[in-house]
Amino acid sequence: MYILGDIGNSETKIYLVDKKDKILKNVNFPTKKINNYVLKSKFYFLIKDFQKIEKILFCSVVPKSFILIKKFLSKKVKKKCYEVKNLKLRSLINIKVNYNQVGSDRLTNAISLLDNKNNFIILDFGTATTFDIVIRKNYNGGIIAPGIKISLNTLSDKASLIPKIDLKKIKKIIGKDTISAVRSGFFWGYAGLIDNIVYLIKKETRKSFKLVITGGFSNLFKDSIKSKTIQNKNITVKGLIKISKLIK
Repeated sequence: MYILGDIGNSETKIYLVDKKDKILKNVNFPTKKINNYVLKSKFYFLIKDFQKIEKILFCSVVPKSFILIKKFLSKKVKKKCYEVKNLKLRSLINIKVNYNQVGSDRLTNAISLLDNKNNFIILDFGTATTFDIVIRKNYNGGIIAPGIKISLNTLSDKASLIPKIDLKKIKKIIGKDTISAVRSGFFWGYAGLIDNIVYLIKKETRKSFKLVITGGFSNLFKDSIKSKTIQNKNITVKGLIKISKLIK
C-alpha cells in the first residue's frame, strides 16, 4: 500500500492507495492545524498496519507542514518519505519554467493529465485561483490570480459594513442589497476573469485546449463560463499515483 498526500495552503489531503491504484481511504484536515495529535488521529484512522506501507509521496506547498508529517511518519515506517520535486519529474514531463518556483501541486496536476496528444488548461480554485498550461508533454507555465475565498474574506474584514458572505450562483448582474451586490461582483467578476484569461491563453499560444477545472468552487463555475469544462476533483491524487511509479 502507498501513502499519498497533497499539502496545500488551506487543506491537507492524505490517501491510502493499493498496488492497483485504487483509493482505499482518505482524510482531509486544515493544514494550519497540523500537529502530532492531529497526525496521530488521522493516520491511525487511515492505516491499521504501518508495516504494509511500501511508498510514501507528497506534493507540498507548505515546507514546514511537510517536515512535521515526514518526522511523524519516520517513526512509524522505514520507507523514505518523498516530496514530488525530489524525484526526476522531467522523465515524465518537459518543464519549461523555473523549476524552483513552480508549485509541486501544479506539476502533479499537469502530470495527471498528460496523454501526449491533447493540450490542457488546468483551472484550480484553491487558496489562489491558478491556471496551468499543458501542451502535449510540456508544462508551459501558468497564471496565478487571487483566490475567491481569501478575496471574499478580505473584503468583509476590511469593509465594516460588508458581512461574511457565502458565494452563490446569481442570475442578475445588478444587486439590490449589499449581499446580492457582492455575490454578483464575485460571481460574474470571476467568470469574466476566467473567460478572459482562457481567451488570452488561446490567443497567445494559437492552440486549442481542453479546460479542466478542480478545487472548491469548481461546482459553482462549471456551467457559468463560456468554455466547455471537464470537472476533475481527483486530479492531484491521480498525478501522485503516476509519479509514485518513479519510486523504486
